[in-house]
Amino acid sequence: MRRIRLQESKKARSAKSLVPSQREVLRDVLLSATQHGSWLTLRELAQRTQFGEASISTQLRHLRKPRYGNYVVEKRVRRGVVVTDVEHGATWEYRLMPRVRVGAQRKWTSKALPCNAPAAMTAPSC
Repeated sequence: MRRIRLQESKKARSAKSLVPSQREVLRDVLLSATQHGSWLTLRELAQRTQFGEASISTQLRHLRKPRYGNYVVEKRVRRGVVVTDVEHGATWEYRLMPRVRVGAQRKWTSKALPCNAPAAMTAPSC
């Protein structure tokens, strides 16, 4: 009896892992939009993903964390939008960028770059 329950729970876990999480769906939509040069508002993300705006906002915050990808979530005010009586204030739009690693490895040596190194380093002369 115990063995059957363990097998069933393993099947349930493997089936569950095939369905992408809300965070993964949101990440993929935003990365695709960024590749095409688009910025998306919370409302547009909600329409594309069928998730609530408040939930999307929370997931954007999670995507900044190292364990969820350490992405850069950029936001700006959308210009030229007519604000209705229901909406107050600015309309924000978002895009997702992969974070650039600071201590990247040089190709000609195995030592990491120091944090205060200039952005453009040249190879040593021979």
